[in-house]
Amino acid sequence: MRLVIFTEPQQGATHDDLRRLAQVAEDTGYDGFFRSDHYLTMGGAGLPGPTDAWTSLAALAVQTSRLRLGTLVTSATFRLPGPLAISVAQVDEMSGGRVELGLGGGWFEAEHTAYGIPFPPLGERFDRLEEQLEIVTGLWGTKVGDTYSFAGKHYQVVDSPALPKPVQSPRPPIIVGGAGKKRTPALAARFADEFNTPFAKIEDLPAMYQRVRDAAEAIGRPTPPAFSAAAVLCVGRDDAEVKRRAAAIGREVDEMRGNGGIVGTPDEVVDIIGRYGEAGATRLYLQTLDLADLNHVELVATAVAPQLS
Repeated sequence: MRLVIFTEPQQGATHDDLRRLAQVAEDTGYDGFFRSDHYLTMGGAGLPGPTDAWTSLAALAVQTSRLRLGTLVTSATFRLPGPLAISVAQVDEMSGGRVELGLGGGWFEAEHTAYGIPFPPLGERFDRLEEQLEIVTGLWGTKVGDTYSFAGKHYQVVDSPALPKPVQSPRPPIIVGGAGKKRTPALAARFADEFNTPFAKIEDLPAMYQRVRDAAEAIGRPTPPAFSAAAVLCVGRDDAEVKRRAAAIGREVDEMRGNGGIVGTPDEVVDIIGRYGEAGATRLYLQTLDLADLNHVELVATAVAPQLS
């Protein structure tokens, strides 16, 4: 199982907070360091305020050397597809080819109204997401010297030189995720290298993954995307430390456990991660909410990760 530290900076974080945590994650052997893409806190003051995901990742690209870096997930409502393809390709070059793009339709209406971002109805958001996936992958897949055009309902691209190119070939991995039963699996089957289930109960994962397999088979894709999951992280050497860490992030231990959380002592967490693997996941995004608790990340790296092999 590949382990990724997944952060929610909109809840309150500076870039130095992200940098310190990313460097600890790199030093202790994690597979990657991802962040959300949100512009408004979902509880609490959120001070000093939101940070832009791709600006953060550009900095981390030159402040780390090994970690995979990416978003879970960038909202298609935030950016136009052409400039998004440019930004991600640029950060991929800056990182030496370590970037992954998680892309979703957007769901948090309040952050849109707070910062003047249009928030279309759900159906239109999915339509825009589909066109963005088509355009971003199309731009990256166009040969140097050729041009790319696209005529959609929401976006039109005419004779683009489709530059710059990412370092990774054929392109940076694309992550699509969610709990939708029809359009989400279909988009994952068409475009994704990885399908992610965010904060779902472990017993629900096999059916969610199967929908993607079925959608891939329906379009003649021989191998479906890889499967991953995101879950809140709360690990302690004993029950008292688990409760202390839960209190620090304003959560209840039983509530987190009941919703698929990676919660408990190291041995308990190894068993939970094993259940994720049995369900079909090959990568876990560990939602790390207390960015100042570097010992938490180190504990998982030293007491949990070695048992997974």
